[in-house]
Amino acid sequence: MSLTFYAAPMSTASITEAVLAELGIDCDRIDLDLSAGDTKKPEYLKINPNGKVPTIVHDGTAIWESSAITMYLGELFGVDAKLYPAPGPQRGEAMKWIAWSNVTLAESAGRLFVSLPPEMQGDPATNATELEKVTSEQKSEIAMERAKADIADCFNILNIGLEGRSFLIGEYSLADTHLQGLVGWIASMNVDLTPFPNVTEWLQRCYQRPAIAKLMAGW
Repeated sequence: MSLTFYAAPMSTASITEAVLAELGIDCDRIDLDLSAGDTKKPEYLKINPNGKVPTIVHDGTAIWESSAITMYLGELFGVDAKLYPAPGPQRGEAMKWIAWSNVTLAESAGRLFVSLPPEMQGDPATNATELEKVTSEQKSEIAMERAKADIADCFNILNIGLEGRSFLIGEYSLADTHLQGLVGWIASMNVDLTPFPNVTEWLQRCYQRPAIAKLMAGW
């Protein structure tokens, strides 16, 4: 098997890194420098025309978008590893949370991120060119509060979904691996999780996973 992983520090590629670590998959890792514009270079755009990370190339096929990568790796390697459900209702539930995290939750989180002052973003690898496109309206206090309110709505949904469960679909799965990366990033932006005890306890359980704990120690 040939698998190449294109990553960048302090980016959504960290989610794919955690998925690969949970699955114990060896790969060729190529780190890109976002601030140097590595993802916008022609040779990388041939692999991922979006000019973003993460991307994996598995046996010659390029796959981008972290949610697609998680589901793809789950289907191929996660079922036998008991980290991803076989086809059926539980598979659908796992896919639901993975897609929700990248579409609904990440949209609100992205708006919060760009509304924060630079010292609160805590991400030295963020592409400066992208941030230069942020308008004054997106940087406003109103935008920040709206984003926080939308995130609170999302966390309430997640809190209800975790009621009576240790993990999203019962047993730990790659859906948890995927979502914990986004929730942890949001928490790093000084978003208070205490109103959502199920989310807080779930996140700590995820952090206790050996693969994730090892990664976090090295970040």
